[in-house]
Amino acid sequence: MKYQIRLSGSGGQGLILNSILLAEAASKEGKNVLQSQAYGPASRGGSSRADVIISDSEIYYPAAEHLELLLCLTQKAADKYIKLLKQEGILIYDSENIKINPISAETIAIPFTQIAIDKFKTSLVSNIIAISFICTYTKLVSFKQLEKAIGNNVKEKFIELDIKAAKLGAQLARDYENGKDISS
Repeated sequence: MKYQIRLSGSGGQGLILNSILLAEAASKEGKNVLQSQAYGPASRGGSSRADVIISDSEIYYPAAEHLELLLCLTQKAADKYIKLLKQEGILIYDSENIKINPISAETIAIPFTQIAIDKFKTSLVSNIIAISFICTYTKLVSFKQLEKAIGNNVKEKFIELDIKAAKLGAQLARDYENGKDISS
């Protein structure tokens, strides 16, 4: 098993934190992991992406080039990276911010930002909702390990809020798998 993931959007959306959480959780489950990140000249508002490669065997090449999963939180990110997604891959995107033309990959449109605002009165946890959705939907890592990674990497004053957001993301994934409408 080798799974290449790109988390993309703009600076300040928590994508690098997401990649760290995912990489730590996968590592704690005994998987080989490579995490990398790139961001534009502005830390807030510039382009941002983080890659995570998870494998049961050694990882010989450090770049994610043929993505099994792409998360996009901005239109610019979707336009730039969708061509790297495998035909049988999964595109997960914030439906409030992005319009996607039909593609062969599985597409999952969720209004992460709007859900965060509606449920938590802040968009700051939309990244946590998204990474928890990804972990639960793909079953790449357990919720238990994701929760531990949040506790290890998030400022103490935000841990409780982020755990609640992660639980919501996991529930959204279960609801999606069961065919429930999660568009709002």
